[in-house]
Amino acid sequence: MQLTDAQRLDWLRLIRTEGVGPRTFRTLINRFGGAAAALEAMPDLGRRQGKRLEPPTRAQAEDEIAALARLGGRLIATGEADFPRLLQQADAAPPLLALRGAAILNRPAVALVGSRNASTAGLAFTERLARGLGEAGLTVVSGLARGIDARAHKASLSTGTVAVMAGGQDKIYPANHAALVDAILEEGGAVLAEMPMGWVPRGRDFPRRNRIISGLSYGTVVVEAARRSGSLITARYALEQNREVFAVPGSPLDPRAEGTNDLIRQGAALVSEVSHVLDVLGPIIEHGPDADAAPARDRPDLREQPDFWDEIDLDGSIPQDFFAADLGKPPERAESDDMDEEPGPADERARIVALLGPSPVGTDELARSAGIEIRVVQTVLLELELDGRIERHGSGAVSLLSR
Repeated sequence: MQLTDAQRLDWLRLIRTEGVGPRTFRTLINRFGGAAAALEAMPDLGRRQGKRLEPPTRAQAEDEIAALARLGGRLIATGEADFPRLLQQADAAPPLLALRGAAILNRPAVALVGSRNASTAGLAFTERLARGLGEAGLTVVSGLARGIDARAHKASLSTGTVAVMAGGQDKIYPANHAALVDAILEEGGAVLAEMPMGWVPRGRDFPRRNRIISGLSYGTVVVEAARRSGSLITARYALEQNREVFAVPGSPLDPRAEGTNDLIRQGAALVSEVSHVLDVLGPIIEHGPDADAAPARDRPDLREQPDFWDEIDLDGSIPQDFFAADLGKPPERAESDDMDEEPGPADERARIVALLGPSPVGTDELARSAGIEIRVVQTVLLELELDGRIERHGSGAVSLLSR
């Protein structure tokens, strides 16, 4: 299928209508036979419900497409050749996605997600895992957040990575990842967004993003996650989409490992090296995007997990007056996507402590993760040692002592 320009405008106007999300969009298409007929029926449907249902005007939809084009992007629709076939199989898949970069979305992919307040050990393992998976021919998908996501993208730049944004294509969050987005595009990767141009991401938009991350991927690897981490939402979506879930074990003394250790206890595949992912996904990828033909395997039962994701609303998130705004206005500050963690501390000592955990890490890796000169790191480590906060190991490695 390939939409005409007129059909693409109709699709865009319909999905941008207040109260119309992916599920409602499909219901309307099935009921009226197409987006154009559904748009004509909206005023009458609104009157029956006692409210106004006014899609964006044709000019407003054209403005969004033009604004996206100025960034070098375009809209791809479900059923079109560039639209990811795996995601198309998922429940509540977005009918339209804004794409920047190469159309690599139908290459076999794996998602790497985890803590934003990641430990140095978690970041180092993420880098090793992303690089190895990329070298094995898999595209790495993640959410452009700081911590695990950012390290996964950076480690797979040369082999192919896809970043999924929670806001519009012009609202990069966090803002200091604009250079990372540029690098992804320059290296032949892709950046995806479901939300309109000009849309500043809010807290509830990040779970929406997460179901796209898992939907693009044959499996989701959670590297570090607290018990109420947004990464567990991605794992839950992966299971609902009949995909594999992997978890990297961590120290029981580190709260950043509580969620991943729980996943393993509930049946997620344990990952401590690249081959653990490849051994599971290899036979599944051989069957292609037809998930029903993939070999059956026991999957985790996440019913014991908190139900804080049950309130996610995939329909009706765009207010009626949104498109009256100027798409060229300066970026607003996005809400934090840290669902269970506070932003990282600015103080150098606190930053280093935040990166340490019960697992020993080398001082060079610690300095690289913190973005602090090695001499400063060594000074801080000496202070922490005198405070009884760290333990030194062989080869210059250190770990944080629990209090």
